[in-house]
Amino acid sequence: MAQVRERRRTKAWSLWTERRVPSEYEAVSHRLHYHFRRSPAPFELDPEAPINRWYRQYREESPFQVDDWEAFRDPDRLTYRDYVQLQKERESYLDNLIDEFERQEYYSRLSRRWVDVLERLYIPSRFSGHVLQMVALYMAQMAPSAYITNAGYFQGADEMRRVQRCAYLAKALSLDHGEHLADSGRTRAIWEDDPHWQPLRELLEKLLVAYDWGESFAALNLVVKPVYDALFNQQFADMARRTGDDLLALMHDDFDLDSRRCGRWTAALVSYAVERQPDHRSLLKGWVEKWTPLAYRAVEGLAPLFAEGPRPAQPGEVVEAVRTSHKDFLVQIGLE
Repeated sequence: MAQVRERRRTKAWSLWTERRVPSEYEAVSHRLHYHFRRSPAPFELDPEAPINRWYRQYREESPFQVDDWEAFRDPDRLTYRDYVQLQKERESYLDNLIDEFERQEYYSRLSRRWVDVLERLYIPSRFSGHVLQMVALYMAQMAPSAYITNAGYFQGADEMRRVQRCAYLAKALSLDHGEHLADSGRTRAIWEDDPHWQPLRELLEKLLVAYDWGESFAALNLVVKPVYDALFNQQFADMARRTGDDLLALMHDDFDLDSRRCGRWTAALVSYAVERQPDHRSLLKGWVEKWTPLAYRAVEGLAPLFAEGPRPAQPGEVVEAVRTSHKDFLVQIGLE
């Protein structure tokens, strides 16, 4: 008599518990942080090793917690492969855009007055942009789930796109308007000494030492980045367009797509956390209230430079527009 073999249901892997085949996004993200809430210590070292104490204090003991972070999903569901393909296409667009403008000797036709504004207001932003990148990567590294970590890492990569294009522009301008524009020492002096930049520098240096992963997320993604992007991707880009610098305006229109994607996953994470722990609404609001005055003061510091261009913007109007954009974002995600 033939023996009937029992048909076994195939499983993806032991940590996947749902009765369906995971998507590629889930397969490369689910429960990859084996060290989160791992007893007696996150990593296989002495529990009192500095790295274990650090993660326990700033992640496991963060007030920003839910029972299970693994059900969170980035609305765009990007894998590393998806992100690389997406940004490859975007970078090809920017490369072709820049090539087309450069064939027309575009930079040489920019006015001296506008180039002076770029030197003081725009070229130093590669320093501030690099801080945004570092904080995004720290926040992602400390996050309790790979679903959050991956989105944070892509956010850090977005910041590097913007920094690299800013550095390229500085070099390109220097070929027609003076080698000093590509002098990193001179640009660094503006970042470190120009009084207009110091409120933003103070904000970002304090952001670098916001070690709690929840506060790091809230300060960066709920306050600093939306305010910073409203200032540069919207207000500065609008002034560039009025001035006739269409290339710079179009570049920042492209960067704004990155900013919107960041806003989507940020809103999704806030919604996820609040649904599972309603008290998190007041926790996040508290962090927003803590960091917003510093962020607005940073905008007020840079706003007077908007009045120095060939087609100037009134500093008060710039500040108010950024504040309105930020408040609209907070309303959208239910924190205002």
